[in-house]
Parts: sequence; structure tokens; C-alpha cells
Amino acid sequence: MRYIRYAFLAVLGIVLVSIALANRDVVTLSLLPGALAELTGLSYQVELPLFVVIFGGIVAGLLIGFFWEWMREYKHRAEAARKS
Repeated sequence: MRYIRYAFLAVLGIVLVSIALANRDVVTLSLLPGALAELTGLSYQVELPLFVVIFGGIVAGLLIGFFWEWMREYKHRAEAARKS
């Protein structure tokens, strides 16, 4: 079973590295759309490789999902703690 896990992790690593190598172009992320940025005077922009944006979105989604579930299950944990 351990070898299957290592094989899966190796394949996952190869896939992630190939995605990173295929998406090395630099993209510009803006805080606000162009017209709204001109109106408000907030024109914050950052240039990042596309794979950083992709992986950052995945990590942010995972963290938000884990936090959401942790908050949602609070009442179940509190009840279990009261019963024990």
C-alpha cells in the first residue's frame, strides 16, 4: 500500500511540475478593473507567472474550504465535547 501512495505522489508531482513548466508566461493581476481603478485611484497591479496564479487559487480554495467546514462542524464538536 505504501508503494501505491509513493507512486501516486510521484505522478502528482510530475503533473504539477509539467503544469508549472507549461504556464510560465507572466500575467498581470489587477485589484480593480481598469475603468474602476481610474475612478477610485487604486490601480494596484502585480505581475506573476501563470502557474503561481493557478496554484495560489488552488491553495486558497482548499484553505477556504477547510475553514468553512471547520466552522460548519463547530456545533458537532461542541456537542461531542459536552457529552464526554
